[in-house]
Amino acid sequence: MKRAFEADGSVADLPSAPADTASSPSPSAPASAEARAAAVAATIARTAVEQADHAMRHWTGPLPDRLRIGSPEHLRMFCNMLLQTHNPYKPSVIDWPVLPPDALRRVTSLPIWDIAVQTEGRASIRVHSYARTVRDPLLRSALEMDADEEARHKVVLAKLVEAYGITLAPEPEYLPPADPEWGWLVTGYSECIDSFAAFGLFAAAKDSGFFPAELVETFEPVIQEEGRHILFFANWVAWYRASLPWWRKPAFAWKVWRVWFFLIRERIGIARGIDVDVDGAAQDANFPMNAADTLGQTLSPGAMIDLCLAEDARRMAGYDARLLRPTTVPRLARLVRRFLK
Repeated sequence: MKRAFEADGSVADLPSAPADTASSPSPSAPASAEARAAAVAATIARTAVEQADHAMRHWTGPLPDRLRIGSPEHLRMFCNMLLQTHNPYKPSVIDWPVLPPDALRRVTSLPIWDIAVQTEGRASIRVHSYARTVRDPLLRSALEMDADEEARHKVVLAKLVEAYGITLAPEPEYLPPADPEWGWLVTGYSECIDSFAAFGLFAAAKDSGFFPAELVETFEPVIQEEGRHILFFANWVAWYRASLPWWRKPAFAWKVWRVWFFLIRERIGIARGIDVDVDGAAQDANFPMNAADTLGQTLSPGAMIDLCLAEDARRMAGYDARLLRPTTVPRLARLVRRFLK
């Protein structure tokens, strides 16, 4: 996050050096040297952040040839995309901006923070669980990176709610899934749905001023990381499906359909307002719908879909064109859009 890596305070213009500092040492010379050193350090830090941010959003594989989906080259490409675009920001040093009272009230009133924290906690456990079953060292490293980034998102959110005095419900125990592959599929496809919606909602909140510009800048890398995750997942699904022997493909296809049925049923439950646990705490899949309802944008449903599609394309545009993009949710959105004015 850009703000997280900058030195405290702003870098002032350096004072002009005396004409003959060697012959006439000034009492302020040590202070000037310290100011110059601080300015250089801040510039280096700022440049490093900008380079990491650019690298996170732009990546092209070194191989110039066409890519066969399911090949070892395909595996190396989508794993290296995730590993080499990692942004090493640290949640512990994020400088959360001070919000004016009206902006603070809007942020703290969003009913999404419990959901968001728990979603990232579950995602990290599920992805780590699946990574432990993978033999290929490169793929396992990429999955572990994915899981660690999900855990970092949870820390970012925890720091945010702490900074703004938001009270969370007690977190549940995050247990590994009985079927690690099922847990990985549920997490991946759920992120494809939620990230597509979040791209548009984040842009709408930014453009409308619902989120202050400083908060948008601070949280932006988390949103882009989710784009990297779903790009990685879409290519993993295609690679894994292609690499399976013919007799295992029907079982995998059936499992994918069961995952989609589970997620659709989960979201129908949200729409009916029944996706609440016995303590009244919202479940993880409520995030996009609650956010959309609370933001109260003047955008029509059709305009919101258009914004989601545009943001999805923009966030994917910087990555190697040979990598597959997530297509199921955008296709469904375009289908729905045809029936909306």
